[in-house]
Amino acid sequence: MTGEPDLGTITRVTAVIEPGAKADGSRFRAHLALTKPRIIELLLVTAIPTMFLAADGLPTLTITVAVLVGGALSAGGANTLNSVYDRDIDALMHRTQARPAAVGSISVRAGVVQGIVLSLLSAVVLAWLTNWLAAALSIVAIAMYVLGYTMILKRRTSQNIVWGGAAGCMPVLIAWSAVTGGLSATPIVLFLIVFFWTPPHYWPLAMKYRDDYANAGVPMLPVVRNDVQVAASVIRYSWVMVAVSLALVWVAPMGWVYGVTALAVGAVFIVMAYRLQSAARRDDVNINDTAMRLFHWSITYLSLLFLAVAIDPFIG
Repeated sequence: MTGEPDLGTITRVTAVIEPGAKADGSRFRAHLALTKPRIIELLLVTAIPTMFLAADGLPTLTITVAVLVGGALSAGGANTLNSVYDRDIDALMHRTQARPAAVGSISVRAGVVQGIVLSLLSAVVLAWLTNWLAAALSIVAIAMYVLGYTMILKRRTSQNIVWGGAAGCMPVLIAWSAVTGGLSATPIVLFLIVFFWTPPHYWPLAMKYRDDYANAGVPMLPVVRNDVQVAASVIRYSWVMVAVSLALVWVAPMGWVYGVTALAVGAVFIVMAYRLQSAARRDDVNINDTAMRLFHWSITYLSLLFLAVAIDPFIG
C-alpha cells in the first residue's frame, strides 16, 4: 500500500478481455491484477524481517505462514478496493489506464466482493493462527488505505501520500504483534522508518507522471509544487528517515550488521536526493531520469535495510 508500479504485462493482457468471454486464465489474471501483486511483494519485504527481529531468530512456521498469507490477503483486499474506487482516474492516466477496473474487464460488483472477501479472510487467518491484535491491525490498515487514503486524502490534498502512506507501514506492526502478542518501541521505530521513507519513495515517481496526475485531477505534490520545492521535501524526509533508521540501533538494540548497512544505504539515499535537487535547480531536461533512479533506489534501500534487520538477530 505504498508506491504503485506499472503492472506491465499483466494489465495489458487483462485489457483485451471481451465482456462475457470464457477465458478463465485471463479472468484470473484480471482479478489478480486488481490486487497489485508488486505492491504486496514490497509490503512483505518489511513484514518478514520484522518477524525475525521480534522472534530474535526464526519465528514458528505457523506464525510465518499466517503473516505471509494474512498480510498478502490484507494488502490484496485493500488494493482491490482501491482499484475499483479509482477506476475513473486510472482510466485517465497512461500508466494505469489498462488496469482491469479501468477498462471494465472486471465489474464494480465483482471487484468490491473480491476486496471485501480478501479483507475478511486476512483477519480470519491472523486471528485464527496468531492473535486478535494482529487481526485488528490488519483491518485498521485496510481502513486507513481504502477510507483514509483512497476515498478522503488522495483527491483532496498534496499531503495525500504522507498520511495515506501510513497504511503501508502497518505490516511491521502486524508482523511484530503476530510474533509477540503486543507492541513496543521497536516496531514503532520500524513503522516510522517506512512512514518517512514513503514520500521520498513516491514523489520521484509522481514527478515523472506529473501530467497524468494533473489530467486526473489528483493533487500529488509535483502537480502543485515545482521541481525545486519537491526535491527539497524529498531531502527533508530522507534525512529524517535515515535518522530514524539509525535510532533503531539503540532502541532495539541492533548489532553491527544493521548499523553499518543503515549508515551505508542511508548515505546513498541522501546523495541521490541531493542529485535530484541539483537537477531541479539546473532545470535539467532529464530530471525525470534522475527522479526514477531515486525511485528505484528507494526500493533497493528498503529491501537492503530490512534484509539487515532479518540478518542481525543471527549475527549481532
